[in-house]
Amino acid sequence: MSLTIPLKPRQPWLHVMWVSVTAIVVLAFWSIDINWSRLVDVPAEIIRYLWLMFSDPNWEKLPEALWQTWRSVQMAWLGTVLGILIATPLSFLAARGYGAPPVRGVLRIGFALIRAVPEIIIAIVILSVTGLTPLTGALALAVNGVGTLGKWGYESVEGIDQGPIEAVRAAGGGTMHALRWGVWPQSAPAFFSFWLYRFEINVRSSAVLGLIGVGGIGDMLTSYTQYREWSTVGMLLIVVVVVTMSIDAASAAIRRRITEGAPVRDLDRQ
Repeated sequence: MSLTIPLKPRQPWLHVMWVSVTAIVVLAFWSIDINWSRLVDVPAEIIRYLWLMFSDPNWEKLPEALWQTWRSVQMAWLGTVLGILIATPLSFLAARGYGAPPVRGVLRIGFALIRAVPEIIIAIVILSVTGLTPLTGALALAVNGVGTLGKWGYESVEGIDQGPIEAVRAAGGGTMHALRWGVWPQSAPAFFSFWLYRFEINVRSSAVLGLIGVGGIGDMLTSYTQYREWSTVGMLLIVVVVVTMSIDAASAAIRRRITEGAPVRDLDRQ
């Protein structure tokens, strides 16, 4: 008695899809006007500009660079706080079991639409009202943060243990009691971690937003790049990298303590 292995059903539409995607990628690749001969010179040009920027950085502009970096951090912090204040209550309404289905649907679509738009585009729209000020950058970061924090929030609420919530409801508690005593104690570490991670993202994004003139270290980078003062540009890049990595390291350490349940005060012992 021989065993017959069933053949996998053919899916011609799948082959058609892959061929179409491959054809689109190839056509898009060859339709780009690229001077292929210049690719040979790219490594040498990169080395040349790195030498111009970092062989002798202009440290005379360091005080101004630190001040502009501080403005970028302020922009990121304000954007993070505003995003938290708006996204946190909305994330509870977008979670199953706490918001009406139509409300959940509208909020989730809104979060997705916000995430699809880069911060710099949001800032360009906002600056027509607020002008080229750091507030424009903070508002753009806040709006974009609502999309990410809202999504992370309702996913965290939906993933918690339902036992404490059922206990609160069995004791006669309503929705607000369930949120306060059943949901929040479980989801708070995740929320704090999300907030800190969003602040890390906003610190990096604030430097990019400075490129359109809303202030901060990015604005300074744009100005000196346009004037081709590469020694100053190199110093600015060093400041951006050092400050960003320091904030990321501190934030990551705090988030790790929060998620692992260790007290934050233990950080100073290390």
